[in-house]
Amino acid sequence: MRQFDVIIVGAGIVGLATGLSLLKRRPELKVCILEKERDIAQHQTGHNSGVIHSGIYYKPGSLKATNCLNGYKMLLDFCVANEVPYELCGKVIVATSEAELPVLDNIFKRGASNGLSGLKKISAEEVREIEPHVRCVAGIRVPQTGIVDYKIVAEKYRQLFEQTGGEVLLNEEVKDIFTKNKITTVVSGRQEFLTKLVVNCAGLYSDKISRMTMPDIRLQIVPFRGEYYMLKKEKQQLVRHLIYPVPNPDFPFLGVHFTRMIGGGVEAGPNAVLAFRREGYTNHDVHWGELWQTLRFAGFRKVARKYWREGWGEMYRSFSKKAFVASLQKLVPEIRDEDLEPGGAGVRAQACDEHGNLIDDFLIFENEFVVNVCNAPSPAATASLSIGTTIADKVLKRF
Repeated sequence: MRQFDVIIVGAGIVGLATGLSLLKRRPELKVCILEKERDIAQHQTGHNSGVIHSGIYYKPGSLKATNCLNGYKMLLDFCVANEVPYELCGKVIVATSEAELPVLDNIFKRGASNGLSGLKKISAEEVREIEPHVRCVAGIRVPQTGIVDYKIVAEKYRQLFEQTGGEVLLNEEVKDIFTKNKITTVVSGRQEFLTKLVVNCAGLYSDKISRMTMPDIRLQIVPFRGEYYMLKKEKQQLVRHLIYPVPNPDFPFLGVHFTRMIGGGVEAGPNAVLAFRREGYTNHDVHWGELWQTLRFAGFRKVARKYWREGWGEMYRSFSKKAFVASLQKLVPEIRDEDLEPGGAGVRAQACDEHGNLIDDFLIFENEFVVNVCNAPSPAATASLSIGTTIADKVLKRF
């Protein structure tokens, strides 16, 4: 059995950033990342919309806010140093009715409290100077928002991690973890490994990996799929930058929006529907065991009762292109059904507790032998280097 000082489970962007941070500070450590897929960044990271988030939405002082703000600068510096293409194109958040203005004002106050400079409340006329095809009553200009390809970022993390002595082992799905005499054994489908410490960055399966070491953790990952359309090439001039609606304050998703991509093209979406398996990227992708596990979880049933109207609307948009287009037309009325073609989809790992609370912040549980990252939703990609540093701080206390 091979032995390592630290084994990280999951080669998504957070796992890779954690490994990189560890070896930058302690290059003598033996660190390995185990990944069940044939390549890195195959799920949340690889299906990311590519937005560099400013931190405007997050509660001041929260882990999301502090890590996003720190990680934002770290990510930009990293991209410059490693020649990763990115663009700070900015975005507008727009209110399409008078009723949305108080929420828009609260978002502005949060951004100001989080220290974002250059934020500006703008009138409908000023919004149209930035995005001529948008119709709204008011907006916020957020100059910090940018775009990047997070698969390229993750691949660069991997290269630097391996150059510093780390190992990424693919096709190694973790089946069990147990500790005896202060040595932890990680069992994959192919072999066993010994380690002093495990770091769980397993994303959509982080709860299952967590319960191997901390069985009393009472939360579950609920997978929410976000589906996109792409604007046809001849209609891409309708969107110059990024256009976001005012989000529903009672629903933990940002609503369908328009995102210009670093590699070209414009995405429209996503919605937020329950995925029928944890890695289910279409309505037809079903794992009956995983779906039943979601439906029988008391916390999810409470979420469903609380958000059934919103959930039904999201599901309807998933099956009805007409309904999806109607949501986009609230922002850009010129959009027509024929202007859109099917795009990709991603699945968000959303932690839910047994009381029916969708966990809004990053969430980490730890003991002497493990650090479990149990909730790392958006803006985890933007914040990845900061989150990786935070996790590495916890790890290095043991060494």
